Amino acid sequence: MDDKEYAGFWIRFWAFLIDLVVIAIVLYVPLSFIYGAEYWVGDKFIYGFWDLMLGYVVPVVATIWFWLRFLGTPGKIATKLAIVDAETGKKMTPRQAIIRYFAYLVSTLPLCLGFLWIAIDKRKQGWHDKLAGTVVIRNTGKESVKFEEGV
Repeated sequence: MDDKEYAGFWIRFWAFLIDLVVIAIVLYVPLSFIYGAEYWVGDKFIYGFWDLMLGYVVPVVATIWFWLRFLGTPGKIATKLAIVDAETGKKMTPRQAIIRYFAYLVSTLPLCLGFLWIAIDKRKQGWHDKLAGTVVIRNTGKESVKFEEGV
């Protein structure tokens, strides 16, 4: 594991921003077309079936699916990060993924301190990682350059 290290705050922040862009394009642009400007300025909590599905259900299911299938969301994949079990370094379990997702609420309250904790923790774990028993690691290995002979 010489080519792995715990992923720090800033690289995880960039991964989060990439995820926000993906979510905006894949989920919230369609919701804007479905419900119009009212979706963004109205005062309803849920605007209908598509809002419930695309705004609440799909993000939960898709995030957990990405974590279990690819060890991270598109932002983590793009930044060469992987979420793994803190003890074994292997894939997290479905139970860990569900706990981690809902533990985001704990990390958010108060004042996102659970996310800021990543910057000072020796294993770079946020509160949601600690609760789920996960760590985020970064692949630091360099990709070797290979050429086909005769080209």
